[in-house]
Amino acid sequence: MDIAFQKWQGAGNDFIIIDFRNLPSINWDQKLVRSLCDRHFGIGADGLMLLSQADDGDFMMRYFNADGLVADMCGNGGRCMVAMAHRIGIIGHKTRFLADDGWHEATVVNPHHIQLKMINISGIQRVEFREEGTYGYALNTGVPHLVLFTESIEQLDVDALGRQYRYDARFAPDGTNVNFVKADGNRLRIRTYERGVEGETLACGTGNVAASIAAEHDTNAGFSRYHLQANGGDLAVSFQKRGNDVSNIWLEGPATWVFDGVIELPSIA
Repeated sequence: MDIAFQKWQGAGNDFIIIDFRNLPSINWDQKLVRSLCDRHFGIGADGLMLLSQADDGDFMMRYFNADGLVADMCGNGGRCMVAMAHRIGIIGHKTRFLADDGWHEATVVNPHHIQLKMINISGIQRVEFREEGTYGYALNTGVPHLVLFTESIEQLDVDALGRQYRYDARFAPDGTNVNFVKADGNRLRIRTYERGVEGETLACGTGNVAASIAAEHDTNAGFSRYHLQANGGDLAVSFQKRGNDVSNIWLEGPATWVFDGVIELPSIA
């Protein structure tokens, strides 16, 4: 069976997106998704997304990590899906869509720049790592994240350290994404180990949101907007914070079409 797809990237975080509205039923099992995301034997991506009909909104977004497992949300992926929906004429410059973590709004600033509203957050937990002599913040921005602050961010072995924290017993059984952040006021340098990709990615939207909120929670500096530099590009996060409750959270950044393609599913499944 031949299936059409689009390849998109947001700050280097890349995705396969499939318009699933008029396709016959397909079993999107872990093996199939992993095969499509494989960079040597498939299309290659950090994740795969399905765009389908939604009863009360413009569309529904289903997200799979590169390991083939479903994740509730992906910030960069959400922005890319909005840009794709705009490109194929499903939406205009504003939209409301459903993801597994709930409803989201988005604005198409231009075809390559998207503002995405994230879910509200309540509960930011300080986590101590006594053996390492450091601490971090755990919070859920659609998926779980740990944020750790460091001054030596460029020298870090993110794959090794990220794997260590990702599987820490406190985050069992599913583990967590891990973000290493260097802060300079409301400007953050960030590197992320993504759960499901099992390595460092060029950017992580939900991680950028987590890092911004954790930075403000740590300093109480009074910033409502943070600018972040990831390996793959720049993003911005704005929000309103009162204690442990954070609302009106917007993730802003690039969403870039890469190419259209067609692949025969049985050839790689």
